[in-house]
Amino acid sequence: MENDFSKPQRESAFGIIVMGAHTMLKIGKATFFLFLIAFVKMSGTSFTYLILGISAIMIFSFIFAYLWYLKFTFFLDKEKQEFVVNKGIFNRDQVIIQLDKIQQVNINQNILQKIIGVYGLKIDTAGAHGEEVSIKAIDETSAYNLKEHLLHRKTEVEAESENEQENYAIEEVSFLRISNWTLFKVGLTSNYGQSLALLVAFFYTVVYEGRQLLDAFKINKDEIQSTVTGMLTIVTVFILIACLLVVLLLINLVRTFYKYFELEISEHKNALLLSSGLIAKKNTLISPNKVQITRYSQNYFQKKMNMLNMSLRQAHFGQSKKGQEMQGNILEIPGCNPDERDELLKMILGKEILKGKTFIPDWRFLNLPVFFKLVLPAAVFLISAFNIPELKPFIGIVIPYFLIGLFMIYISYRRHRISVNQDFIIKKSGIWDVSHEIVQPNKIQAITTFQYPWHKGVDVGHLSLHTAAGQIHFKYGNYTEIKKLVNYWLYQVESGNKDWM
Repeated sequence: MENDFSKPQRESAFGIIVMGAHTMLKIGKATFFLFLIAFVKMSGTSFTYLILGISAIMIFSFIFAYLWYLKFTFFLDKEKQEFVVNKGIFNRDQVIIQLDKIQQVNINQNILQKIIGVYGLKIDTAGAHGEEVSIKAIDETSAYNLKEHLLHRKTEVEAESENEQENYAIEEVSFLRISNWTLFKVGLTSNYGQSLALLVAFFYTVVYEGRQLLDAFKINKDEIQSTVTGMLTIVTVFILIACLLVVLLLINLVRTFYKYFELEISEHKNALLLSSGLIAKKNTLISPNKVQITRYSQNYFQKKMNMLNMSLRQAHFGQSKKGQEMQGNILEIPGCNPDERDELLKMILGKEILKGKTFIPDWRFLNLPVFFKLVLPAAVFLISAFNIPELKPFIGIVIPYFLIGLFMIYISYRRHRISVNQDFIIKKSGIWDVSHEIVQPNKIQAITTFQYPWHKGVDVGHLSLHTAAGQIHFKYGNYTEIKKLVNYWLYQVESGNKDWM
């Protein structure tokens, strides 16, 4: 039997535990080092007050969680095709979500939720504030039934009888599963930038908090600095760099396995069901028509290993979504082979991608990058080197810097392409990771073209395609051809009957 979501109902009572633990974790992160310093420096009598303070935080967290549980209700208005959530302890909020605006429903389960046997459900729309609704604790049957109601809404034409719904068995056809060996190769060959940023953030936090501890314990920082400086030699520097590279590689592998372990994609009632996660299992159900931009990328090593990475970009609200909120609109699928890519593209786009006419940029594409990224920095460095004696021994670095930079800019120019046919627009770009971004004309929401005054005589201009998931740029193209393409796309959008989502 399916749940009756037409009546207001609360989360599972276990949600009190989940919400209380979540609140304690947030407070603990904010006050960890304060409690650490207090624990080390305080006397025995003050230690009792510390324990009382921690106990008070725990009590407060669970009282807050209990009040939240009492005030949090949700129900499904089938007549208006809306999902309504009432929440808030002191300031009451009512969130109303139109079912046709829902992009994806995520069913997650972290360690605590696994222990107590509940799931978390998150509903994401194209709104400006990330997920619109997050239900912390719901049983498995209710979670999947609610997901079905939210993403497979009934219409007057497609309405099913209640008996048919009760007897309906969920059918899932799995067509892609990423093995552990493939994930290992993905961890070795991609996402170095994200892992490096994570490593830098970690070291920054350690250094910052370490300085706070040194000040708190009144340790002489000059002695530590002199000791570290004495240990640094050319050999130790190279060893340190090698260790950092190994750490970077390990972080990349751990991140990949943690996020994409047992990644499986299934076809689920004309939708895609993505399931992955090592500790926190995540299930995401999306409709192919919600995908705005489909992207796949591949570098040299991945090409040799016959694999590539894909991402499905959904709508977001203007420029409001950033950071982690923006990540919720991008579904990553690493380690696909070309056959799996073609099958997935065919399912999302509805047809095979045929090769169209390719447009290339003018050679003037090279001018500004060469000047601002090579000539200007090299000139500033050389002027500084001739006036600062300490920099003179490093003048020779300018030559390899200029040659390597020139080569990279030329590769970027050679791969900057846009291909157009009747059904698709494909933008190719990249230096190391060569990416292809695919968008259908009916997904275009606005088109911008512009031309620098000094390029009018040579008929060179720029193009930007605006979609709900971001922009696609084509720079330094033939401006006459660009205007013809714009007229053709505007005609397709105006004369077509396809919805953008």
